[in-house]
Formats: sequence, structure tokens, C-alpha cells
Amino acid sequence: MRIDRLCWEFNRDCKLTNVVDKVNEIIDCIWMNKYEIREYVKDFFKDVEMCKRCVQPVTRPKVYFNEEGICGACLWEEQKKGINWEEREKELSGIVKWAKKEASKRGSYDCVIGVSGGKDSTFTALYARDRLGLNCLLVNAAPAQQTRIGQHNIDNLLSLGFDVVTLKVNPIFLRKLIRKDFYEHLNTSKPTEYPLWASSYQMALGYNIPLVIQGENAALTLGVRKDGSSLDGNAIMGGSINTRSGGNAFEVYGGYDGIDEKDLLLYKFPSIELLKKADVHAIWLQYYAREWSQYGNARVAIMNGMHVRDDTLSNLGRIHKWSCLDNDFHMVNQFFKFVKLGFGFATDEVCYDIREGLLTREQGLELVEKYDGLVGDEYIKCFCDYVGIGFDEFFKVVMKWLPKKKQ
Repeated sequence: MRIDRLCWEFNRDCKLTNVVDKVNEIIDCIWMNKYEIREYVKDFFKDVEMCKRCVQPVTRPKVYFNEEGICGACLWEEQKKGINWEEREKELSGIVKWAKKEASKRGSYDCVIGVSGGKDSTFTALYARDRLGLNCLLVNAAPAQQTRIGQHNIDNLLSLGFDVVTLKVNPIFLRKLIRKDFYEHLNTSKPTEYPLWASSYQMALGYNIPLVIQGENAALTLGVRKDGSSLDGNAIMGGSINTRSGGNAFEVYGGYDGIDEKDLLLYKFPSIELLKKADVHAIWLQYYAREWSQYGNARVAIMNGMHVRDDTLSNLGRIHKWSCLDNDFHMVNQFFKFVKLGFGFATDEVCYDIREGLLTREQGLELVEKYDGLVGDEYIKCFCDYVGIGFDEFFKVVMKWLPKKKQ
């Protein structure tokens, strides 16, 4: 029986003898529906083309594949073997020297780094300070409903001796925008990613800081380069990738439900012209640091006090517990990605591990089959409570986004 039909019968039946049994029936229906959606999506995408080396599907937006069927991320992994890392270190050393000299003249920090407290940003902060000798300002654009673990990891960076600025956008407006994107795009992350990425560049302008350091360039590690994204170390265009590429926040959200442009100032990525005028430079650390890796970054971060999730991998829908720590909506959004594109975060992590030699492709396919597209009910409930809907409405919207099979 469909959820909406069952809920209607529950509401109209004023002669129920056992309300608990009826509620459990609804819950069982929802539980079954969640897994039926997963099986439907798996069947729909079962013949989708994948990278011949990892398991990256062609359904990832903007992903590059060569004529041999190898994805851009695997090609980058191959290219790394021929990189002259000593030359890269010299180039980075020159950038660091310039930043220190500029900061001394400006009376500012040497660099600013956006952080969530997760493995990559913790590694980046430690590398910049302890390896490169930079005086760093860390900026955290707090997500909606920041987790206890996420807050601990920000506090951990403070305890490691960093200056940290936390920015929090208006929670009423943020809730409206997340709800809007849920209904219109089946997405929870876009409204939070605007301030997340804009904040470090805004802080560089505000404090006259010469250098912004970003961690991972998705054009390299995910192979999303069909839009012409930079494959070098220059991160000055960092605000135009991934979910931010669909237009600036003013264009996307301005005027919605009483939200004006002035309400979205923290969402605004500075123009390239303004950054150049202020002589702000930006780099991708991943491009320069030979040590950069998912496993390596996690190991360094954990050794330096980062906490990881204690939930089951089935509830998380992934193969590691060290990622997406600051917000529980990540799990829901990856479920949405699975529904729309046929793969979730387990696929992403498996691809990383295959490229780093930690898994064979066959082992990776088994893990994808086991975990991809799963999400714990508690995470769905957390999201539903946040946007003010019930489970039935949640699945009603999700099912509208299911890919349609040809008759």
C-alpha cells in the first residue's frame, strides 16, 4: 500500500483499536519503501558505463572520460607518477615566500584556510603551519545543524593553536533555502556550500590577507573537468566549481520568500576582478603536496585529535567513518545523489581507495553493492524535522525524482 494512501486511512479511521499497530504499519511501509527505491535505482543504472580502472560512473556531472574509458581522476593518478615533485615544492616555496613578505607589509596573516574540522581541512591547516611555516587564520562557515562531532573538531583546531573565526548565516533564511532546494532540486547542500566556499575569500579581502589555501581540486580528484576547470594549482576560481557553478547566490535565491540580496552577503563569492585588485592569490594544496591522499589526510587528522563518526557503515551509506562529520544532512544528500545519478558516497570513497591502491576494483564493486544508496532513518528524520515535513512527504518528493524507465 502506498504511504500517502496508508496515512489517509490512518487519519480517517476514528475507530482504531490499536494505534501502535497502525503506526508500526506506517513505519514498516516507509522502511520497505526506502529499500525499494534503492533497488529500483540500482536496476535502472545497472548497465551504466563505468571507468575501466575505478568504478566512477559516467553519470557524474562534468566528469571527463578519455577514449579508452578512463576517468579524469584515474588519469590524474597516473599523471602524478611523472610529476617532478621537487619542482612543485620549489614553486610552492616561492608562493609561501611571497605571502610572508606581503603579510609583513600588510600587517596581516600569511594565509586564510576554510575549515570544517574534517580530515582534509585539518591536514591542510597543519601542513600550512607546520610544514610551510605560515601564520594561518582558519575560517569555519558553520553548516545548518552542526553535529557534536563537528563542533569538537573545530574546537580541536583551536586547541592545536590556531586562530579560528566561525561564521553563522541567518538560520531562518538558511532553512528556507534548504527547503526550497529540496523541493526544486532534491538537494540539501547548495545553500551551505555558498558561504562555505565564499568565506575564506571574503576573509582574505576583509583582513587584507595575501593567500587563500584550498585543499582538494575536484577537477583532479573527481575528474570533473569538462567545464574547463583549472588543472593547475591556481584556486582563484574556487567559487565557480561543483554546486556553486549554477550561478551566484543572488541570482539563485534573491527575492525568494522575502530574502533580499542584503540577506545573502555571506553567500557572495568575491569577483575575480576584486580579488586581483586586492592582490589576493589562491592555491590548491593538493596540487603541490605529494603527501595528499584521503587515507593519509585522515590518519594525520585523527592522530591530531579529530573525532570520527561512531555509527554503522550501513546507516552512513559509505565505507569509512572519517568523512562528512560536521552535518548529518550529508547522508541524506548522498541518498538524493544516488536517486538522481545512480551512485552515492560509497562509490566516491571506493574510487579514492582503488586509486590509492587500497582496494582492487572487484573489492570496490562489492562494497558499492553493499553500502551505496543506504541512509539511516534517524538522518532522514533529522532532515524532515528541520524542513518541517513528515516521512510520507519526504518520500513523495524523492519518488518524483526517480529516473523513469522506458516502456
